[in-house]
Amino acid sequence: MSWETVIGLEIHVQLATNSKIFSGSDTSFGAEANTQASLIDLGMPGVLPVLNQEAVNMAIRFGLGVDAQIGKTSIFARKNYFYPDLPKGYQISQFEHPIVGKGHLDIVLEDGSTKRIGITRAHLEEDAGKSLHEDFAGMSGIDLNRAGTPLLEIVSEPDMRSAKEAVAYVKAIHSIIRYLGISDGNMAEGSMRCDCNVSLRYKGEEKFGTRREIKNVNSFKFIEKAINSEIEWQMDELESGRAIQQATVLYDPNTNKTRAMRSKEEANDYRYFPDPDLLPVVVSEDMINTVRATLPELPTAKKARFISDYALPDYDAGVLVAQRELADYFETVVKAANNQAKQASNWVMVELLGALNRAEKDITESPISAEQLGGLINRINDNTISGKIAKQVFGFMFDSQGKSADEIITEKGLKQETDTGAIEAVINEVVAANPQQLADYRSGKDKLFGFFVGEVMKRSKGKANPAQVNDLLKKILAG
Repeated sequence: MSWETVIGLEIHVQLATNSKIFSGSDTSFGAEANTQASLIDLGMPGVLPVLNQEAVNMAIRFGLGVDAQIGKTSIFARKNYFYPDLPKGYQISQFEHPIVGKGHLDIVLEDGSTKRIGITRAHLEEDAGKSLHEDFAGMSGIDLNRAGTPLLEIVSEPDMRSAKEAVAYVKAIHSIIRYLGISDGNMAEGSMRCDCNVSLRYKGEEKFGTRREIKNVNSFKFIEKAINSEIEWQMDELESGRAIQQATVLYDPNTNKTRAMRSKEEANDYRYFPDPDLLPVVVSEDMINTVRATLPELPTAKKARFISDYALPDYDAGVLVAQRELADYFETVVKAANNQAKQASNWVMVELLGALNRAEKDITESPISAEQLGGLINRINDNTISGKIAKQVFGFMFDSQGKSADEIITEKGLKQETDTGAIEAVINEVVAANPQQLADYRSGKDKLFGFFVGEVMKRSKGKANPAQVNDLLKKILAG
C-alpha cells in the first residue's frame, strides 16, 4: 500500500521589537522570571492595550519579502482558552482579517530542484507566558516575561511531502526573517518555534487524511525527526485498520516518539471575536511603499547575483547566501582578495566553515576577519606561501585570535622558497640520496616523479614553490 505524506507548518516568529506588542514592557531574553510583565500584559482591570507600530512594520516587511498580499485593514481578535501561562484567559491574535495574506517561498530540494511552497497567511499576535516544570519540588512554575512579546505566525499551505522538504522550508523562513531583520530566529531561546501538521493519504488521492499537529518543535533536527516519527506512527495505525483521530501531540527527543497531548481544537472552540479594546489596523499604500524602500537584497536575488557576478556554481551560491552574515563576510573576502571569488568561496566554505563547525561557533564569532582571510588568499597568489602552507597559516590564525597571515608567516618562518638555486640544491640532494629510484624513473617508471616531488617538499619543509619544483625536477631527472 503506497502512502503520501502531507505536511503544513505553522511557524511562530518572535519579532525583534524592543517592547511588547501592546505594552512598553521590555522583550529582552534571559531576565529574572516575572520581572518584565506589566499590568497590561497580565490583562488587569482598567488597562488598555496600545499597538506597537514597529510590530506592524515588521509584519509588512515579511509580507513584502514573500510576495504576499498586505491586508489594508486587519482586525485583532480574542482567542479564548484557559491555560496557566495565559492569565487573561484569552490571547490577542488575528483571525478572519490577518495583516499578511497569500504569498509564497521557493525552497531548494536535495536534488537541486526548486519547489514553491504557498504561504496561506501571516498574522500578528501576542505570545503567552512559559510553564516551567523543573526545580519546583514536583510543582510547575509560571514565567510571564514572554507574555505579550509580539509574534508573527506564518501559516503554510499543505504543500510539503516529506520531512526534508519541511526542514528546507523552515530553513528558508529562518533565512528570510534574519535577512529582513525582523527576528534573530534563535530557536534555542524560543524566538522561532514550529508546529507541524502531518497527515497521510493514498497516493493519487485528492482528499487529505486526518492530521495531527506536533506542537512547539524548536530545532531543524527535531523537526525532521518528529515528522518522520509521526509518519511512521500514522502508517502503522492505518495499516492496522485503525482510524487517525485529530489531535495535538508532543515530540519527545529522548524516545523519538510523538505522544498525544489533547484532542485538536477547531476555530469555533476558541470563540474568536473582535477585541473591543483595539481598533482595526489600516495600512496605507504610503506605509507599504515606505517599508518596501527599506528592504534588503533577499536570498533568492543575492544567489542569482553571486552566480552572475562571481561565476559561482549554484551550490556554492546557495550555501553562501543562506545566512546574511555569511554572504556579507564572503563579499568582503572577495574584495580583500582582489576579486578571486571562487578561491574566496572555497576558503570560506571548506576551511572557515569547517573550523567554525568544529569549534561550535557561528560566522559572527569567527576569530578570522573577512579582511584577514582575503589577505591570506593574497599571500597564496603572490607566491609568498603555497596552498599547503596556507592551511597551516589558517590554523594558526584561527587559534591566535587576531593575528594576520603576514604576522603568522613572519613569526613561524613559513615564507615560500622561490630561489631557483636553493630549490635546485634540495633536488640534487634528493636525487643523490635515491639512486635506485632515479634509475627506475629513467627506465620508464614515470610514476616515481611524484615520489621525488614529495621528497623535495619534505626536505624543504613544504616551503619550496611547487610549480618551480615540478619544472626544475623534470629537467634534472631527465639528465
